Amino acid sequence: MSFTDKAKNKAQELTGVAKERIGDVTDNERMRAEGTTERNKARAQQAGEHVKDAGRDVKDTMR
Repeated sequence: MSFTDKAKNKAQELTGVAKERIGDVTDNERMRAEGTTERNKARAQQAGEHVKDAGRDVKDTMR
């Protein structure tokens, strides 16, 4: 996973967390849900990148 991908995913995750908190403070269920969705999407992307990295590591080990 490149540094750029990590930074983008982390920024998206933090944006989601911020939206969740704003939704909590303002009692805005829609904002809270958007934040949760955005945070979970970023975490899923990070997990996918970790799987790709693990696959590359296994491939390199087999050589």
